[in-house]
Amino acid sequence: MPPTTTNPTRHAWRILKPLTDALLVVVAFAIAYWVRYDLQWIRLVEPAYYVRFSVYLPSMALLTAITVGVYWLEGAYRPQRTRLVLDDFYIVLKGTLAGIALLTVIVFYARPFYYSRLIFGYAGVIILILVGASRAVEMLVVGARRRRGLGVTHLLIVGAGETARTIMRAVVARPDLGYEIIGFVGDDATNPPADIGRYPALGSTASLAEVISQHNVDEVIITLPWMSHREILDVMSQCARGHVRTRIVPDLFQMTLRNVVVEQINGVPLLGIAEPKFRDWQLVFKRVVDVLASVCLMIVLAPLALLVALAIRLDSPGAVFYRQLRLGRNGKAFTCVKFRTMCENADAIRDQFLDQNEASGPLFKIRNDPRRTRVGRFLRHGFDELPQLWNVLKGEMSLVGPRPPIPAEVEAYEPWHRRRLDVRPGITGLWQVSGRSNLTFDEMVLLDLYYIENWSPLLDLRILAKTIPVVLMGSGGY
Repeated sequence: MPPTTTNPTRHAWRILKPLTDALLVVVAFAIAYWVRYDLQWIRLVEPAYYVRFSVYLPSMALLTAITVGVYWLEGAYRPQRTRLVLDDFYIVLKGTLAGIALLTVIVFYARPFYYSRLIFGYAGVIILILVGASRAVEMLVVGARRRRGLGVTHLLIVGAGETARTIMRAVVARPDLGYEIIGFVGDDATNPPADIGRYPALGSTASLAEVISQHNVDEVIITLPWMSHREILDVMSQCARGHVRTRIVPDLFQMTLRNVVVEQINGVPLLGIAEPKFRDWQLVFKRVVDVLASVCLMIVLAPLALLVALAIRLDSPGAVFYRQLRLGRNGKAFTCVKFRTMCENADAIRDQFLDQNEASGPLFKIRNDPRRTRVGRFLRHGFDELPQLWNVLKGEMSLVGPRPPIPAEVEAYEPWHRRRLDVRPGITGLWQVSGRSNLTFDEMVLLDLYYIENWSPLLDLRILAKTIPVVLMGSGGY
């Protein structure tokens, strides 16, 4: 298949990046010399052992070459979208330690009496700080550009099944990866698929060449089952003629490596599928955090809750709290508690405003809902959900998780939507910090499923940290 066109900016950065690292190593060594011989931290330098900076120039050049060389061997300059800051820092750490260790052996074997040992320790620490900081800044800049749609790769997905939706939810959850799905095509021309959220169905594989030319496709991801190998080969052939890169998701009966369980019977390996649900230790850990955090937050936020309750009481007639039947884990019903943000008879007159619904799928939302009270306009940014800490304490909800749906919404779910009921619902979640009400319902579910499949304590912490500015700024909430 012909190669895709090289991005000039990306190609230039692959050249400038090692040069930048080399410059930072040189700067770090110069700072280390200044700290050792001018500031003289930790231990003074006797006049007889004072060494000019020019004497260290060969050592500095050797350290630069070794360090940048190890970075290169470890793949620091190969583009990899899924690499995290910690992955890059690990590469920097390995390269720096290798450079310092090798240089120390070489220098002290050749000239043991003139060089300061401390200067190499200083240099190593400063290299880690400067190069590590440059990696963090690079990822922040690249991530910000990609979220604005700059420098992204336009993807077309071939297939409309669960594997295709897995790709979609990964792209929705990680906009910093720099992928933009322009749509998908099905494999059955007689039964065209429906749109999934913002991702339009663009026909079938029969019109693939036309779709590629019309939508500026950079890359095609094939998610068809392996039994369709002839169609896969045909798709790859069409992409090759259009000079578009093609990648295939290894189907293996719709399994991903994350969900494969290997067992054996007397040495005979057996492959099985583990459903992407929370394990026992994860449930216990999450529950302990929920209890401790909800108790602390209820105590700390008690004065704010009292002020909100007083404002609701003075603003409009009716109860302070709004109670509604919601469905939790495995579809179990519970009473969800919120601060009341609408008039007392809001549910009774809901049908009068159905034609104003701005939400997709089974949801019902109006940006400027006429039923909302004056205080409610402020509370709907997220403050109305403070009483749900009581639901968390009771075990009906979690701090982080999919939002609890009402029974009428669940009745309108498609089969793949119901997987979001596999875990406890949460006060906040991944889609709430990724666009909130500006997302379509399908995109919300894709993000919920991504959360279930990729849960970790760190992911919960990231979502909680992002929730605070989202609530304070009121972005996307209505």
